[in-house]
Amino acid sequence: MARSTSGAGARQWLLGVVALALASCGKSPDLIVYVSADEQVARPIIESFERESGLTVGVRYDTEATKTTALASLLRAERERPRADVFWSSECFAVAQLAKEGSFEPLDAGVFGEWPANCRDGERRWFGFSARARVLVIAPDRVKPEEMPDTWMDLVRPWWKGRIVMADPRFGTTRGHLGAMQSFFERKLRIPGYWEAYVEGLAANEPRLLTGGNAAVVEAVARGEADIGLTDTDDVLAAQARGAKVQWIMPRHDPVADPGGGTLLIPNTVALIAGAPHRSNAIWFMEYMLSPGVQARIAESESRNWPLGVELPDDLDPLPDDPMRVDIDDAADRMDGAVADLMKAIGQ
Repeated sequence: MARSTSGAGARQWLLGVVALALASCGKSPDLIVYVSADEQVARPIIESFERESGLTVGVRYDTEATKTTALASLLRAERERPRADVFWSSECFAVAQLAKEGSFEPLDAGVFGEWPANCRDGERRWFGFSARARVLVIAPDRVKPEEMPDTWMDLVRPWWKGRIVMADPRFGTTRGHLGAMQSFFERKLRIPGYWEAYVEGLAANEPRLLTGGNAAVVEAVARGEADIGLTDTDDVLAAQARGAKVQWIMPRHDPVADPGGGTLLIPNTVALIAGAPHRSNAIWFMEYMLSPGVQARIAESESRNWPLGVELPDDLDPLPDDPMRVDIDDAADRMDGAVADLMKAIGQ
């Protein structure tokens, strides 16, 4: 049973967990990294950095169900006395929130000054790499061709009632995606009531919310508990590797197919924590993470993330056509309100 904590007690418990984890290493590490990327993807990268650099790295991973959100809370609790040096997140929206709060130190020298503007924060407080895409996972034997969604708004169609699953929207990429959709619908489409229609229509189709994250969404579709689910490409690929009979589709966000209305790409991000105890080692690690070699390794892993800011490996599928153009800062500002809109419409 999970331990119940709140307020100051919860912060003390989290800090204690970190202290115990680091103490178990036998000595103080040369670098501490908080990681919300999947451990099976992140661990080999961190181990290779240790071998190549000669440094020891202390790591705290997040859980699938609370991706990024739990570590973001920990960073806030530790702001006055930082314990970690680098935050490696599997997404960008919670990171954008933390950046605005002053959690990260800007970097503008070397690779950080040259990193493409569409792959980083405007003030160079975080840097994006190795992206996955936000998709719908379907059971191809239970979804008719004429039912296939062309846009995300198609999830309000009446034939989807009782057939949809999604991760708890208060966490992970589901949270960020809702903020991105609201931002895109209201700033790009500018169709009055479009966001409200999406939320109300989706809620009317009674989506089932799962606490196990996006991976649980894919598994639910694979087991026949639902026919369609909101998830990410890496979770679909992992299920397919296990033999699950599922596939993804990439609906558009823009119903009139204007440029910049395609699928949402969600990068991994790295950021230097303000007041990092091991600043120079942290910068070394971040440079390593943005390197073509590391991004190629992540692309070759089961996640098959697309490299950003560097050339794609020859054997990797090209980036999705016409990805969604979204203001990440605006989406981050909106996402908690967007989640509240959906939860209220669902009745939770």
